[in-house]
Amino acid sequence: MFEGKRTRFEALVRAYSAELYRYAYWLCRDRFGAEDLLQETFARAWGNLSALRDEHAAKSWLYTILRNEHARLFERMRLPIADDEDLDSLADSRLGNVHDALEMREALHALPPGYREPLLLQVLGGFTCDEIASMMELSSGAVMTRLSRARLVLRRQPGLADGAEAAA
Repeated sequence: MFEGKRTRFEALVRAYSAELYRYAYWLCRDRFGAEDLLQETFARAWGNLSALRDEHAAKSWLYTILRNEHARLFERMRLPIADDEDLDSLADSRLGNVHDALEMREALHALPPGYREPLLLQVLGGFTCDEIASMMELSSGAVMTRLSRARLVLRRQPGLADGAEAAA
């Protein structure tokens, strides 16, 4: 009985360890953390191997265990608290420079709709030129031309050269 469980478990480790390690590394951004997370995942999987009834579900089962183990790391983690820090003196950096954001918004609204729409679809929507062309019923070349012209117009706006480069 034990030998069958061991063989089954070793097959799972061989089949999924590299893939699970890549995912763990992506979660942790640290080689050693990913290795520890993978070890904890397989230790929990070994203990609960009898719960795995369908071999076809093994991959998703292991990924679920890995995600749960990663969440447990944060449950146990204690963040340092600085009691002497004055909270009113901390600046909120999430907003960035409000003035620059307003200037960029005004410049985007000043763009002709034919230039603004493909630029926003690419920058905010993350669509490719081909996807934008399909949505707007244009050729890919026309979309690329409109994107370059929109960026050129934004670069020529006074005070927007830096922000336009970042947005485009």
